[in-house]
Amino acid sequence: MKTAEDILKSKGGDIVTVSPEATIQHALKKMISSNIGSIFVKEKDKIIGVWTERDLMHNVMESEFSPRNARISDYMTTDLYHASYSDSIFSLLDKFLGKRLRHLLIQKEGEYIGVLSTGDVMKASLNLKSSELQELNAIVSWEYYENWRWEK
Repeated sequence: MKTAEDILKSKGGDIVTVSPEATIQHALKKMISSNIGSIFVKEKDKIIGVWTERDLMHNVMESEFSPRNARISDYMTTDLYHASYSDSIFSLLDKFLGKRLRHLLIQKEGEYIGVLSTGDVMKASLNLKSSELQELNAIVSWEYYENWRWEK
């Protein structure tokens, strides 16, 4: 069974970050150039928050919100969720669905080693199911039964 670490190895484990003093506009530019839906806020060597495209949707509705001036530290989410590097695909999906998350930090030995999105885990799950289906199809094919003989 594939684990969070396996998925990270195949997709890459970069965590895109900005400082707490960064403006929302700067964070958005970084998100767009990296083609990602969330950005983590890092102070010194510690991740202290996350800000997502969904946060932007909520923030825009506030009359005083201006992406050019707003500091990400004023709008980030500080309740961070993580999963273990050894969690299975199904455990990860359970966390995404149970907590209604789209991005999940992956932790190994107390350090964050990467971030997975629901899309990353869904893709891995579909690939796993596709390979299982191919194996099952091979088992029930005529070639399998033609080559299989009872010993006398």
